[in-house]
Amino acid sequence: MRRAVLIGAVAVAASVVLFGCAPAPEAGSGGAEADGCVRMVTNSGGLEDRSFNQSTWEGLQQAEDELGVQADALVSTGETDLEPNVQQAVESGCELVVTVGYELAQATLDAATANPDVSFAIVDESVEADNVKPVVFDTAQASFLAGYLAAGVTKTGVVATFGGGNQPPVTLFMDGFVDGVARYNEVHGTAVRALGWNKAAQDGSFTGDFEDVNKGKVLAEGFIDQGADVILPVAGQVGEGAAAAAVERGGVSIVWVDSDGYDTLPAKYRPILLTSVLKKTQQAMVDIVADVQSGDFANEPYVGTLENGGVDIAPYHDLEAQVPPELQGELDGLREAIIAGELVIESPSTP
Repeated sequence: MRRAVLIGAVAVAASVVLFGCAPAPEAGSGGAEADGCVRMVTNSGGLEDRSFNQSTWEGLQQAEDELGVQADALVSTGETDLEPNVQQAVESGCELVVTVGYELAQATLDAATANPDVSFAIVDESVEADNVKPVVFDTAQASFLAGYLAAGVTKTGVVATFGGGNQPPVTLFMDGFVDGVARYNEVHGTAVRALGWNKAAQDGSFTGDFEDVNKGKVLAEGFIDQGADVILPVAGQVGEGAAAAAVERGGVSIVWVDSDGYDTLPAKYRPILLTSVLKKTQQAMVDIVADVQSGDFANEPYVGTLENGGVDIAPYHDLEAQVPPELQGELDGLREAIIAGELVIESPSTP
């Protein structure tokens, strides 16, 4: 049975059985079964963030199915939950603790230092310790393709991006996106504008959080008023506000991030989803669990790239007809050049 320990949250995925604030099992008293167990701690975005919390949990569920490990999640709803949840995960007696996001960096480091015999993995953040494996993604490679695509399909000559906060895992997407737009302009002699991010200044438009959907809607409406017809929100749940604005205004498409928004967002947004910049966290989780089980766990970072399949762009789904074969051919060539190392997508936030 897949379970989650709920700390202060109202609801999680329907497939998860809630155990309220029940204490974690003590080490050696059923917390770790024959094939081991793993505890995941979400950041404040919660388990159903349609982003890396959700995809990390999906990966651990996959590890349950494939490897027989017992996976539980402790759901954080605010900053005050983070450190206690990590401590509870450690006290479970599980061999592996997985934390998600920059908010958990310090709590992860502190717990790892105090518990050198426990293996830790942290998603979307780098923590240096002998028993911590960072799981990071060079999303600039995939978002470069998304930016090139956006510049190729825009009808207004204006595209846009915004973030939830000015943090490396966020701005990495934005750097790649605006570079992709710039490359399209260079190749085609066009002047597509990318609003919302200045790569040279490393500054741009941010909502200041990853939960307030209305902030995303307001910011997206401002971009639409300036002519943007393709928008990349890098803001977790806040991005759904941009999708709502796109549906209401019409003639605007969205590039989602982390997971395929076509599968994770409400169906009403499918007609406006151009593509998604994917972090394929699921397989990374399965591989790390397998390494812990086999005794091969190491703190060497996992870096998802186009080459190893850790990042990519999603299918175009309902908007496939908007991408002409010539443009797709250019994208395929760019992908090959990046994988071959002939084209290097650079960012101050590259992992």
